[in-house]
Amino acid sequence: MDVTMNAVTAITQAEPEDAQRLAILQKLRIVIRSAQRHSSWIEKQCGVSGAQLWIMQELHSAPGLRVGEIAGKLAIHQTTASNLLDELQKRALVVKTRDANDQRVVKLTLSDAGEQLLARAPKPAQGLLPAALLQMKGEPLQVLSNGLQGLLDCINLLDEEYGMLPLPFTM
Repeated sequence: MDVTMNAVTAITQAEPEDAQRLAILQKLRIVIRSAQRHSSWIEKQCGVSGAQLWIMQELHSAPGLRVGEIAGKLAIHQTTASNLLDELQKRALVVKTRDANDQRVVKLTLSDAGEQLLARAPKPAQGLLPAALLQMKGEPLQVLSNGLQGLLDCINLLDEEYGMLPLPFTM
């Protein structure tokens, strides 16, 4: 408690812009850690990662999607989507089938076990941040986007590839 009170005192005694920056930093930490905690909780509850559960939700909503379509829906690399799907297939939660008309095309569906896991999995299946962003509309969403872009513009060692990796990501 003393640490928290000291941090609050330091923030309130800082210059107004400094106090605002520190408050924003704390909010970013809360967002990041909340997303990580939710993903970890998902994995403990149902044995798949948050990204894998989101994939399963997408396949439940639209059976027959292809790997590239899944990658697009999750805003991740196609290779990352493929790796996540391979793990789901090994666990018999997802079934891959070749298109009858074009053998190059692989269609994905949930297996019965995958449907059962999804039915009992915690919600939101797409993850905490995507679900929260869906609730934002109009100007607040645009202000957030602009603010985050402004923050990213100030980061020198920015690796934009991180934007194509699901949370949590550890190196």
